[in-house]
Amino acid sequence: SAPAKRFADAGVTTIVSFISPYQKDRQLARNINAPGDARFIEVFMDIPIDVCEQRDPKGLYVKARAGLIKGFTGIDDPYEAPENPEIKVTVKDENGEYNTPESMAEHLYEYLNLGGFLGPVRNMP
Repeated sequence: SAPAKRFADAGVTTIVSFISPYQKDRQLARNINAPGDARFIEVFMDIPIDVCEQRDPKGLYVKARAGLIKGFTGIDDPYEAPENPEIKVTVKDENGEYNTPESMAEHLYEYLNLGGFLGPVRNMP
């Protein structure tokens, strides 16, 4: 979170991806920036464990279930779901159809774009 704070201090929109299983850790990350300095947006990827296992290209869930990886979130370590995330991305849409990873990313993009977090693309020097 500290490197993300440096980017935010420089005015750069920063997206940081963490598996943060504990509410207290997410609250610490939220509090790194003083209110008004930068906006923290918690994204809850509400994906059932069975779907995570199906989409696991590295086979980490299989290894965790076999006891080869200890402290694996959702297997032998708990996950505290966020109580009030700014955005929640679900595995199924309102019709009960599975969202693709691409459509989930689109949902996040729309939130950021409509919220004014994404400006015009600028050419870098």
